[in-house]
Amino acid sequence: CPPLLQAQIDTQAGTLHAEEKDYKTAYSYFYEAMEAFHSQDDPRFVKSLKHMLLCKIMTNASDEVTGLIDSKYALKNGSSKELEAMRAIAVAYKERSLAKLIDTQEMYTEELKEDPVTKFHLDSLYNTLLEQNLSRLIEPFSQVQIAHVADLIKLPVETVETTLSQMILDKKFNGILDQGSGALIAYEDLPDNATLETGLETIDHMSKVVDSLYVRAARLS
Repeated sequence: CPPLLQAQIDTQAGTLHAEEKDYKTAYSYFYEAMEAFHSQDDPRFVKSLKHMLLCKIMTNASDEVTGLIDSKYALKNGSSKELEAMRAIAVAYKERSLAKLIDTQEMYTEELKEDPVTKFHLDSLYNTLLEQNLSRLIEPFSQVQIAHVADLIKLPVETVETTLSQMILDKKFNGILDQGSGALIAYEDLPDNATLETGLETIDHMSKVVDSLYVRAARLS
């Protein structure tokens, strides 16, 4: 198989594995594609390297991004806005900064949002950081106005309300949204009660035993 054709096949395989969130396998395929493109002096190697960086970020290995950007592959071909965009994304993710992530996406629109692979996974990264930031902000409150949370995180109320609603449905937050007052109300998490669970299991077991004895007694009578 010609090297460039194999590189394109590896790129597609990497893309599919990334969509399934198997980022380690995706990284391997993007790496093979990058090496093949690079060996043929094909400029597409930069995009493959960018997707490798994306996989590192999505697997919480953002510390490795700078080393890859400064590798012999990247340095040989000079700086690239695509790679610098990923460096900025890695910094934003490491700092768990939603504001920096948004700013970076606006600064590097062509490099990030016009690449369907990068855009798809950065949307997922945005949602993850949004939920993490919201969880951190609402943790001290037993009840708080949604508008106040939106002001703290500097996002539209509708965005915050929709995200909180989804977090409640996904059981990532124990509480309710009071539409009437526009407030988020937290429920107190009940501690696991091992004794209660054991008691309930015992009662259930005894109930089955009593039912069994009743059936036997009925047969004897």
